[in-house]
Amino acid sequence: MSATSIAARPPATSFNPAAFAAALPSDLSHSPLLGILGVILGAGIVTLAGRLLSLGLTDLKGNVGISFDDGAWIRSAFNVALMFIGPFTVYLAVLFGARRILLVCAAIFTLVSVCLPLVHSYSLLIVLLSIAGLTSGTFYPLTLTFALRNIPLRYLALTVALYATSIEAAVNFAPSLYGFWREHLSWEWMFWTSAVITPVMMACVYFGIPKSPKPKPSGEPPSFAGFFYASAGFALVFAALDQGQRLDWWRSGLFTGLLASGVFLLLSGLVRRFRGPNPLIDLPYLRKWNTVLLAFALVAFRFALLATALIIPQSLAVRGLDAAQYAPAVLWTAVPELVLTLVAAHFLSKGLDSRLLMAIGFGCIAFACLLNAQFTSSWAAENYFSSELLMGVGQSFAFMGLVTSLLLQALFSGGLASPQRVLTFSAFFHIVRLFGGQIGGAVMGHFIAEREKLHSFLLGLQVQRGDWIADGTVRNLTAGLAAKSSGLAAASGRAVGILDSKVRLQAYALTFIDAYHLIAWTCVAVLLLIAVLRKAPMSFGDLGRLSDTAQRGKS
Repeated sequence: MSATSIAARPPATSFNPAAFAAALPSDLSHSPLLGILGVILGAGIVTLAGRLLSLGLTDLKGNVGISFDDGAWIRSAFNVALMFIGPFTVYLAVLFGARRILLVCAAIFTLVSVCLPLVHSYSLLIVLLSIAGLTSGTFYPLTLTFALRNIPLRYLALTVALYATSIEAAVNFAPSLYGFWREHLSWEWMFWTSAVITPVMMACVYFGIPKSPKPKPSGEPPSFAGFFYASAGFALVFAALDQGQRLDWWRSGLFTGLLASGVFLLLSGLVRRFRGPNPLIDLPYLRKWNTVLLAFALVAFRFALLATALIIPQSLAVRGLDAAQYAPAVLWTAVPELVLTLVAAHFLSKGLDSRLLMAIGFGCIAFACLLNAQFTSSWAAENYFSSELLMGVGQSFAFMGLVTSLLLQALFSGGLASPQRVLTFSAFFHIVRLFGGQIGGAVMGHFIAEREKLHSFLLGLQVQRGDWIADGTVRNLTAGLAAKSSGLAAASGRAVGILDSKVRLQAYALTFIDAYHLIAWTCVAVLLLIAVLRKAPMSFGDLGRLSDTAQRGKS
């Protein structure tokens, strides 16, 4: 198909192919494969670092010697810093240049990752984790910006495929990786893994992505205060959601204070925005139908990821299994992802609608959750293998279709018209990704806690003193434990404890079944949302051919 035939194609909107081709950036990478590798490593490193920190939290607390309550702020220090730097990245990229910020932050993150396992002071640990979050938090928005402005469009489908794979694989491979490090090397590799990979990303960015001129905002100078208010506000609200379940929500003064101060700072940033528009951001550009709907879809996808990131590990951990033992269950989700995303990229380059790919993915996730809803308290990792293969198909296709739709929306809504729009778009979805994931995690954590209480209560009504089944079970257990107990009373107490643990285990089993159903219904809701998404004017295949024609014309 030639550029002429593309131009003759009836557009779904007022899209003008000639104007779009003229807007394509000329500072494309002359080593696109290195640029692609830098982009996917940047996305994967942050995801892997956060996941390994969660898995190794117990070992880290034991190394530093801290309590449960103090340890609860370890993950928060890293994640809140990630949240803070998201909006602020736009300001820094304009002042110093995106490429320079990325290289400097990557170097600092590498150094901090090397030092973290050597720290035995709680205060210093929190400071270093905050620095690690601040520096690595620039990877998401800036690598996505590079993908939009520096990767040739003919490689964009491949870039999206590998970008999606790196994020999903980091989530699903992390338990197996941490289990291997802990068994064969040491837990310190939960940090040193990032220290080894990040310099590779720096080299790819340095040699694969060309220098670009700094954005030149017109009008008034950029406002530091506006960015600071927004970043600090999002970070405080994020911290409140992260600690809400542990602090018992509104019953805690700390939770109320964090949430109130965060909302106040967000409102302050909004008022400042209305009083004096900031030339570095373009908020009206985000008021697009597809942009808003895709933001909700991204939140829903982050919620759906909890099936493998939270529910499966917890469903096996309540039986006493550690990361190395439940890792094979989620590993089966990651195994087919690389092949599947490359297959999806091939079909996208041939003109497949990204909305269809996303719908297939969410449909597969919903069906896999329904299969997992057959869960019983006797399940082991092997029981998840068949359903998790389907889950891998669903997560790969859903995320591939989602990221593709995001990139197409950025391209065809005028994202290439100015660097400010690209940075605004990238920072916005960085916030949506982190904030949406935290909201989903808070909702699921509260849901599991409340449903477990409900099922424990309902099951407990059937296990009362005087019930012949309960009394018979206690008597049989007491008889079996009497020989290894200090007396009949001790044996009876142990028998009651065993019965209580069995009831609690069944209550958790029913809770996880409810959680799988909740995710399945969420995916069904997303299918309805996808149905009202507007189709992009051109496919990835048309984009690649149009880009090649435009670049030949410029040369």
